[in-house]
Amino acid sequence: MRFADEFKSAVTPRAALLVIGVLALQLLFIASYVGALHDPRPKDVAFGVVAPGEAAEQTVRRLRELPGEPLDPRRVKDEAMARHKIMSREIDGALVVDPRGATDTLLVASGAGTALSRTLTTLVTEVDADQKRTVKSVDVAPASGQDFNGLSSFYLVVGWCVGGYLCASILAISAGSRAANVPRAVIRLGTMALYSVIGGLGGAVIIGPILGALPGSVLGLWGLGALVIFGVGAITLALQALTGIMGIGLAVLLIVIGGNPSAGGAFPLPMLPPFWKAIGPWLPPGAGTWVARSLAYFEGNAITWPLLVLAGWALLGAVVTLALSARRTTRSGSIDLSGTGYGKSVA
Repeated sequence: MRFADEFKSAVTPRAALLVIGVLALQLLFIASYVGALHDPRPKDVAFGVVAPGEAAEQTVRRLRELPGEPLDPRRVKDEAMARHKIMSREIDGALVVDPRGATDTLLVASGAGTALSRTLTTLVTEVDADQKRTVKSVDVAPASGQDFNGLSSFYLVVGWCVGGYLCASILAISAGSRAANVPRAVIRLGTMALYSVIGGLGGAVIIGPILGALPGSVLGLWGLGALVIFGVGAITLALQALTGIMGIGLAVLLIVIGGNPSAGGAFPLPMLPPFWKAIGPWLPPGAGTWVARSLAYFEGNAITWPLLVLAGWALLGAVVTLALSARRTTRSGSIDLSGTGYGKSVA
């Protein structure tokens, strides 16, 4: 009987719920990562075809009818236009058919992820072999020799995301999961902003000048890093303001469990299953990885939309954090002097 009493005292309902929540996160982590990455296959990869006259239509039709629909082919005017579309990130590769010979040219971009460029090379080589033709590959936007498998941009963004939700979590653990009032919320967001600027610069310097792992503008990567960190940190603060300490777990669910495997890091988006392919561009890891690769290898093209996504998360997190802190102050009719939401207050 005494043990039962001790057990009830030690394992409170709140503690039991938190443990159950951790177990759920663990199982979701396994399901999300394995589900997204265990069997990567290309699906509807945007692909250009450069060929004269009827040969273009025949090639497009042949590629469109491949088993599993790995490619979404479309006719492109000429090789120069195909290169432009790849650099603009409108297509992921292109086949330039030589009407006077038996060797075609495959344009790829390993900077967008070497897994996809290798897959396209294998696939198109097999297709051309069936037509008694050969293929030579040309890398239009090659990944750096120090950027193994094109993963550096992904790991950089993951590091920024980790910094964002850890900083916000530490603020909650040290000063209460919910800001006591609007000034305290502003201070937390200001601290988050300062941390974001420093963390963004640190990541950009490490990945570029120090390690030489990723080319591109240090200033551009610095700005991206600051936005990623602040966006993740702000939404973590907002989740904590909504749900208390459980907000940390929700941030892990959103960023780590949902965002990382769908970011297009290990395998670019066209190789992910439909669910992860759909959510990836809308979450900070996916949007950040896309921008980092564009800055490094694609002359900064096609970054407006993912930057808006990141800015949207930052704005949403800040607005929700401030709104909930204002509501708490209004409802209590007092100001909490402790900063934790549980201390003494004055009217």
